[in-house]
Amino acid sequence: MSIPLSILDLAPIRPGGTAAETFNESVQLAQSAEAHGFSRVWYAEHHNMASIASSATSVLIGHIANHTKSIRLGAGGIMLPNHSPMVIAEQFGTLETLFPGRIDLGLGRAPGTDQLTFQALRRDPRASDAFPHDVLELQAYLGSESRIEGVNAYPGQGTNVPLYILGSSLFGARLAAQLGLPYSFASHFAPDALVQATTAYRNEFRPSEFLAEPYVIAGVGIVAADTNAEAHQIMEQVRRDRIQMFLGRNRPVPFTEAEIDMLLDSSHGENILHMLKYTAVGDGATVAQYLTEFAKTAQADELITVHNSSSATQRLSSVEITAKAMNLSA
Repeated sequence: MSIPLSILDLAPIRPGGTAAETFNESVQLAQSAEAHGFSRVWYAEHHNMASIASSATSVLIGHIANHTKSIRLGAGGIMLPNHSPMVIAEQFGTLETLFPGRIDLGLGRAPGTDQLTFQALRRDPRASDAFPHDVLELQAYLGSESRIEGVNAYPGQGTNVPLYILGSSLFGARLAAQLGLPYSFASHFAPDALVQATTAYRNEFRPSEFLAEPYVIAGVGIVAADTNAEAHQIMEQVRRDRIQMFLGRNRPVPFTEAEIDMLLDSSHGENILHMLKYTAVGDGATVAQYLTEFAKTAQADELITVHNSSSATQRLSSVEITAKAMNLSA
């Protein structure tokens, strides 16, 4: 059997596009994932980013759930320092009540934005320090007994929405191990500590009522096309788009192609492109070989894939080619 594959949909707003178009593309992606045998689709919380439309993560999950039938959907993740654990329990308890057995809740410690936006969210800069406590409080709201006497989440109580700890460092790995929860490593954009973190998680894992054995999900980028040449051509545009998105974020006028050429070879450009280190690029056979080897390197039980592309059509094609190459079945 092939390793389970899932999808992280970053809900990109393409240049000249709209959030409404992105939501339609996200529906099509989730429907394709469901039809081709992917295990789940997750959406990430980001704020103040004009190129990403998943800021209201729980609302988007509900929308996608209404347009799919069986695939699991969830947050990859909710940035818990931005929220009250009770509010998140109510939101995801509602989702689980509406779509029973289909909802996941991945939790991250980072704010998912810059410091100025963090202040606009009305959060305390020290909120991330309380992350372990907040995870336990949230878990209790979703369980049978709240940690705060007389305070319960309705809906939420008794829904037992499964929690996943997300991270890109040893902190999240060790917390997930200590709490006996599954761990998802963000190697699709933070590749450096992958092996160190997954090794620490497996070595330090303590079984819990929620999970008997460690379970690792690792993020990986994919650009799959009919031929290797086509895939590498798409990947080149992905690299250029990534430079434009990160280095041109606050510019009133986009970079010219000549400026992007210069930035690709700069130290800033190299740092940004390093985020794409773990990306499978090629035809189906090439991608399948890469994913198989990557799963071994990451010590992963499941891969969550980010299908990088410059168009919605290319992204759907990448999903279909990958599913066929990895022998997924609906």
